[in-house]
Amino acid sequence: MVRLGNDWDEIVGEEFQKDYYLSLREFLKKEYFGGVVYPPMEDIFNALKYTPYAEARVVILGQDPYHGEGQAHGLCFSVRAGVPKPPSLKNIFKELADEYGMPEPPTGELVGWARQGVLLLNTTLTVRAGSPMSHKGRGWEELTDSIIRRMNDKERPVVFLLWGGHARSKKALITNPRHLVLECAHPSPLSAYAGFFGCGHFKRANDFLRSHGEAEIDWTRTV
Repeated sequence: MVRLGNDWDEIVGEEFQKDYYLSLREFLKKEYFGGVVYPPMEDIFNALKYTPYAEARVVILGQDPYHGEGQAHGLCFSVRAGVPKPPSLKNIFKELADEYGMPEPPTGELVGWARQGVLLLNTTLTVRAGSPMSHKGRGWEELTDSIIRRMNDKERPVVFLLWGGHARSKKALITNPRHLVLECAHPSPLSAYAGFFGCGHFKRANDFLRSHGEAEIDWTRTV
């Protein structure tokens, strides 16, 4: 039984009893004990553990975890302190620097965002080492689609940041007019110059939160 330790247990707890998740669990047992899988088992649900449902005000959607050694720790785009920043994360920090004039944070760890109510959710929560998208279609998407729908149900206004085609494909799940959906290209070096740079999403998110009486996200506070 998965225990998240906060209000997500009640919000999505029933998902862990469904056939798709039980099948996914058996698949993951074989994967973790038969090879190298990221993130470590204890970090799989960190996005939900760090950001309780009641406190979630911004959602950033990723695709699947980093597949290199020591990178993934359960928060999309984030790496542990001391791990070199991946290119997409460096581009995220470049956009932040352009919007706020802030220096690049010393580490790529985004726990500070998560603790402020930024749900850093990959749509697939595990990956085989060195093999991107290797756990796609195994059941994670059913769980994370459910999480997105629960965020859509919130009465509290939420900002959804959808970067790239995969994240933007989830827009159909966000139907509540009280929320703000911001879309642009992915921060990957392959596409960042096609619309991510200059998107202004971090300031626009804070403008929206402030206009609805919510505290802004301090994007400079990453840890």
